[in-house]
Order: sequence, then C-alpha cells, then structure tokens
Amino acid sequence: MTAGAGRIAVIGAGPGGLYFAALARQTAPGREITVFERDGRDDGFGFGVVFSDETLDGIARADPRVFAAMSAEFARWSDIDVRYAGQVRTCGGHGFAALDRNRLRAILQRRCAELAVDVRYRTPAPPVGRLAAEYDLVVAADGINSATRAAYPEAFRPELDERRSRYMWLATDKVFEAFTFIVERFDFGVLQVHAYPYSAERSTFIVELAEEPWRRAGFEALADREFARGESDTVSVRRCAELLAGHLDGHRLIPNASRWIRFTTVRNAAWRHRNVVLLGDAAHSAHFSIGSGTKLAMEDALALAASLREQPTPEEALAAYEAERRPVVESAQRAAQASLEWFETIGRRTGQGADQFAFNLLTRSRRVTYGSLRARDPGFVAAVDRAVSGAPDARGTHDGRGTRDARDAPPMFRPLKLGALELRNRVVVPPLATFTASGTLPSAFDRAQLTAHALGGAGLVIAGMTAVTPEGRATDRCPGLWNDRQEQAWRDLLAGIREVSDTPVGIQLTHAGRRASRAVPGPDGTGPPLTEGGWPVLAASPLPWDAASPLPHEANAFQLAAVTADFAAAAERAARAGFDALELQFGHGHLLSGFLSPLTNRRTDGYGGPLAQRLRLPLEVLAAVRAVWPAGRPLLVRISASDWAPGGTGAAEAVAICRALADGGADALDVSTGEVVAHQRPPYGRGYQTPFAELVRAATGLPTVAVGAISHHDDADSVLLAGRADLVAVGRAHLHDPLWTLHAAAEQGYAGPGAPWPGPWAAGSRRPPGPGADRVAPRLRLVREPAPPVHRRWRPAPSAPPARPAPPGPAEHADPARRPEEER
Repeated sequence: MTAGAGRIAVIGAGPGGLYFAALARQTAPGREITVFERDGRDDGFGFGVVFSDETLDGIARADPRVFAAMSAEFARWSDIDVRYAGQVRTCGGHGFAALDRNRLRAILQRRCAELAVDVRYRTPAPPVGRLAAEYDLVVAADGINSATRAAYPEAFRPELDERRSRYMWLATDKVFEAFTFIVERFDFGVLQVHAYPYSAERSTFIVELAEEPWRRAGFEALADREFARGESDTVSVRRCAELLAGHLDGHRLIPNASRWIRFTTVRNAAWRHRNVVLLGDAAHSAHFSIGSGTKLAMEDALALAASLREQPTPEEALAAYEAERRPVVESAQRAAQASLEWFETIGRRTGQGADQFAFNLLTRSRRVTYGSLRARDPGFVAAVDRAVSGAPDARGTHDGRGTRDARDAPPMFRPLKLGALELRNRVVVPPLATFTASGTLPSAFDRAQLTAHALGGAGLVIAGMTAVTPEGRATDRCPGLWNDRQEQAWRDLLAGIREVSDTPVGIQLTHAGRRASRAVPGPDGTGPPLTEGGWPVLAASPLPWDAASPLPHEANAFQLAAVTADFAAAAERAARAGFDALELQFGHGHLLSGFLSPLTNRRTDGYGGPLAQRLRLPLEVLAAVRAVWPAGRPLLVRISASDWAPGGTGAAEAVAICRALADGGADALDVSTGEVVAHQRPPYGRGYQTPFAELVRAATGLPTVAVGAISHHDDADSVLLAGRADLVAVGRAHLHDPLWTLHAAAEQGYAGPGAPWPGPWAAGSRRPPGPGADRVAPRLRLVREPAPPVHRRWRPAPSAPPARPAPPGPAEHADPARRPEEER
C-alpha cells in the first residue's frame, strides 16, 4: 500500500534529500518528485562522512546499487587513537566506514538521474506555503538553518541550543590510519582535534576549543571581521597548523568555507505540519563528536520513504515516520549531548593518566561502556584496569583461596577506605524511603528491606529519610530519631542485621522543610499535602512547594538554632545506635537545601542573599554534627548540584558549596541534582547526574558518590574506571533485585572478596539453568571463518585509484550557514 503522495517537493539536495527522493521514486515509480537546490551540482560542501554498520546495513537492503557504489570508495578501519600528554593509546574493534561527502552526493545524484528524479540545481525553492499548495507533500531537507522550520515556528516549536565552544571544520592531506582524538594542553588551555580518514588522500580535521581558551589563544581577534560567503578564516587556519604541526607531520590543513562557529543542537516539538515534514538537520542535530548529520538524515530518508509506502495516506505516513524516528533521534541526541558537554569541560580531566583519560574519553557518551570496550578490545581495557588499580600485569594476583585480588576485580568490586571504614566494594544502596514507619519507628518492612540489602553484597547500605524532629518528617509514615524509643528501635534493627551480615549500614538524617507534611507518594513519586493530621511547615522563606501546597513559615533565629541542635542530637543517637556511617540531606528541596538554593531562599538577614550567607545554616549544622559524630566513621553530605531551573544552583555554585562542605569536615559528597523546585526540567537519562559527581570530585578532591539512573553493572564499572566518582549509588535497581550487587558479580564472572555470597545462599551464586541451557550447537561450517581482527588501520594501497577530492581551497559557492554541521 502506498500513501497518496503523487507529487512531492524536496527542499535541499544534500545526501538526505537526494536519498529520500531516490527511495520514494524507487518504491513508487509513478511519483513526480522535484528537488530544489540553490547551489550548483558540483559545488563542494564538507569533507568526510562516517557511517555505522547498522546504517550501512539499512542502505544495503534499501538500495543495493547505492550501497555498492558507496562501498567501492569507503575508507575502513577499526581503531581509535587517543593522543594525549605526549602518548598514544589505541582501542580497536570498533568498525568505521567513511567516504568523501561530495562523492556520496555524486553517487546519489547519479542514482536520482537513473530514476528520473527532477533535481533542479541553482534553483532556490519557492516559498514553502506555495509548495505546500502545489504538491501533495513537501520534504524540508534544508539544513540546520532551515527556512522551512523558520516559516512555521508555532507549528514546529523549535528549540535551538547554541553552545559556547568554538570549532572549525577542515581537511588535511595527512591520511590518518584511525579515528584520532588529539588533546593538547597549551598555556591558553586545552585544544582538541577530531580527525579521521575518508579517502586515500584526505582526512577530516575538526579543531575545537572551549570559549575562554579560544579567546586566550588569540583567535577572537583573528576572527573579528565579516567573512564573505564561501570565504575561510585563513589566518586562524594557519595558526591551527602551527599549533598542531607535531601531529600533521608536514602536511597541510585544507579549508572549505572554514571559520570558527558554535554548535547548535536543534530540537523540534513537532517534525510535521499539515503536508510539510522536516528531515535531517532541519528536524534535529547531534554533536559532531558522536553524531553524523548525514547518517541521521539518510536514516530519516529511509524511514520516511518506508512510511509513505506502508501507510494509506500522507498524513498517516508522516505520523508514522515521526513516531518511528523520534525515539531513535532523541536517544542519539542524549548521547551526543553527553559527549558535547564532556568536550566542553575537558579541562576537568587533563590531570588523569593517559590510560584512564583514554577510557574516560571513549565512554563519554554513555553508549560505549566498560563491558562493550572489553568485548571489542580486551587488551585495551585490561591495560586501563592495570593502570588505574596498580596491578602489576595482565594476570593480576590471587590470594591463597584462589580468588582474584582486588586489583584484578571489575572496578565496582575494588575496596575503598572511607574515613576509617573499609568498604569491600564501591556499590552503595542509597536511602530508599519505604513510607512504612509505624508511629515514627522503623517497621518490620524497613527491617526486612535493610537486611535484604545488607545480604545483597553492596559495600554500604544507607537507611533513608529519617527525620530529626516530628515537624521534619516528609510524611506521617517516615521514621525519626529524636527520642529514646526510636534510638532503641534502630539499635535493635542493626543488631538483627549484624547477626547475618557484616555489611556497613549508615543512616540519612533530614528535615524535610517545605516538603514536609505530605501524603505518602503515589506512583509518580509525589504526594499531596496532608489535609488532616498535618503539621506546620518550616522553610528558609515563605514559598510553597507548588500551588496546592500550604504557605510555609519562615524560620526565625530561635528555630534555626533549634534545627542545628536537633541534627546534632540525632547524630549522637545514630552513633549510640551503632550506625557505621552518617549522611546529612542537604539536597532535594529539604530544609537545608532550601537555604542553599537562590530559588528558595529569599531571606534578607544573615542567612540569605550571597552564597556565603546561604551556606551559613548548612555549615552550622555540619559543624555541630561533626563535633559529636565519632572520628573515623564517615560523614557524607548529599547535595543537589543543579536545580534544573533558570536562576537556580548551577555548576559554579555547586563547586563553591562542596568546597565549603569539604572544609567543614565532610568525608564524602553524595552528588545528586534536582527536586528543589516543582518546575524543574531535568534531562533524565542513564547516568545523567554523573557529570556533577565528576565535577565535584575534581574540584574538591573528596570522594564522591554518583547517583541517578545507574542500574547496570556496566554503567557502574564505566563511571568508576573513568574516575568520574569513587562510589556508585544504585537505588531502584536494588528495589527490583535486592541481590543486585551479587548478581552483577556473577554476571561478570567475579567471585572474589569484593562480593562474598552469604554461606546459606552459596548454592545460588551461579545462574540456574534455563530452557535450552543443555543444548550444544552442532558444527555446520566446513571452514571456520576467522574472527575479524581487533585492530585494523586505514592504509590505502598505493595503486588504489584516487577518489575525487574536495576542492583544495574555499569552494566558490560554499555557504557556511548551510554547510552540514555533522560530517562524522
């Protein structure tokens, strides 16, 4: 079935627009397809394009002729080189295929000609409204600065996130043998290069600097003029060549409308409006450090052509296209955003050794992990493991019982000393509120849950949301620690745990502030204010949590002194009860968090205003607790390092807060974010809060706990080996599986001291056999295919016919405003 789109207009003859036109014509030969392109057929734009095996498989199935033509010109390799601190680290097993973008356009131009697609060069598209009236469908493949998108802002609702770092697209006639990251430290800061081969004669060479190093390097003055259309900033190009001469080996940098630009991430609330649809960079963009705009555009083209073939009407086809592609693109954009931010803040990591830095770089997007790298190149990961853990060689060492030494263990199962407390591994079960307390005492369910988690293998378990006063409870089902009966209940609970487990157990103390006196949360994680049986709510300022919440009372001087005394008294009780560690809740919108955030602290006395005064109460509480909490037992502080709301706490203030907490006696920092204001907008995703733990760790030198959407051992190992945090808090995954840590050890084949199984459960330390577990596959190949090599370099044969290169200088009609931003 084919959607009734007999006449289609395509705006833009880049690879995405041409590929869509060819596929749409191929699937319905009777269609009339017109492509409008304002530039000439042979105008050169961009340099090399990199494709994944997944994308190439789709192209091969959709149009074997296009795939065959592309394959004939591919540069292929599997290695990534990281050049850093005068050393090179290589990781193999990745698989890349690249070709000249202009050769790709020529292949697609030829295919469109074979299929009788009407491609009109040097013909600007008519106004999109006119096209929409004259054609059944208008496909806007008009790039990152799409005029089509700009024509319907209320329909597409674009969000354009322009970043501060500067970068410049170049080529070089030095043919790199692998994807190469160059990271060089100069007196002005860190300069990085993303380089890769795309033909027998050329490589793409992208130079990038953060804004301040870019200014200090003198590039601002060099670029401070208007450049003509197609003109390159040749002075900056020469300066880059001088700075990077040691990596160019006498080869030249080749510009093509090359100048310093900032990357813009494009997102649209909708990709379609009536019979107009966005494709490629017009709809979305992903940072060049991980994404290829051409790759994503060609995937869009395939999905759109397929939807037109499968759906009965154009309207349904466009809806199906967007529904199918949006999750894929948003996933790519999340990874690209993580990569983009990593490179923007690369200076945080340039104190690391070469092995750890290379691993950190390769896992920056969260898509590549410890496990996937170990599968691709075991030798590389083993070398990083040895370098970070201090193991003497690849074999590691073994104790007398035959189990692996801690240095030979996966990163999450290496020990850590926190204060005087020895943790057998790096996994923390964070405070997990059960809302099951009975009369402010820990319940039977609390005892069962904490015991299960203590038996489950984690290095540290923390009991959560324990209030220091009756008014400090978040709900009427939260436990407390302000009287003797509560202290005894916790002592009894700990005694029961220690009968079966030696896992250290800590407790989190809090005063919920303006988030107090609420009903037990529902499935969405929030509960309404208590309408009956509630209590007065205390806060830094009289600002309700949301429109449905009561107005809190602004704490006066007497109440502030009482809060400090209440925390100290609860800490003394926690020590007497026998807790091994203590955490203070200074985040998530609770009382002390409310003092720290400028969004919730509007006071005009000595406890409000500048950060130093907003820190006053939290530091008074920390000092009072530090004075009574036993030396040697770790004291952790949890903070919200970002409010995820305009005007709130951000990275710079988070660092200042954490430095003050370090100076005030905190032993470790549990770095969370958000939940400070109801109108927050966090970018939820795997490990989305981890960069803040890395930031704080680098700024303070204190051990940090990474939290937030860490649910797989592969992510935990990646965070730890990269040096982004010292501990990982795994919350919801431990609710799903209280033995998560032990199961993670079993899945990694680890059976050492970092994950001891309880004796009575030892028989369960191996996964029980399931259906088909006893089946052995027969041999069905006469000749075994050799495994692909881990390391493959791009070394084109001297006799290979050269691909037509891009013009050596600025293209006559190249327009930097339209040149694709992602060519990887």
